[in-house]
Amino acid sequence: MNGVVIIVAINRPREDGCAVEDAVREGADLRLRLALMTALVASMGFLPTAVTTSAGAEVQRPLATVMIGGLVTSTLSILLILSTPYRWLEREDKG
Repeated sequence: MNGVVIIVAINRPREDGCAVEDAVREGADLRLRLALMTALVASMGFLPTAVTTSAGAEVQRPLATVMIGGLVTSTLSILLILSTPYRWLEREDKG
């Protein structure tokens, strides 16, 4: 979902005639806080499960650890890696 939000934020300046590089930078800057807060809040929700030692923790702890890792990894990849293919695929208007 964060990827869609960032692409929309990048497309808005592009519709106003902004260059690809500037639009990508502006869109990522605008949605950086939103994406990081979303991942942080979700990760914090899994934190008690990831550190618990009560009964059943041997099943829940690995699941929570994987979820936290996936949230962090996906957020970073969306913020850092999504802009490169966008630049490649979006062509500057020649005219």
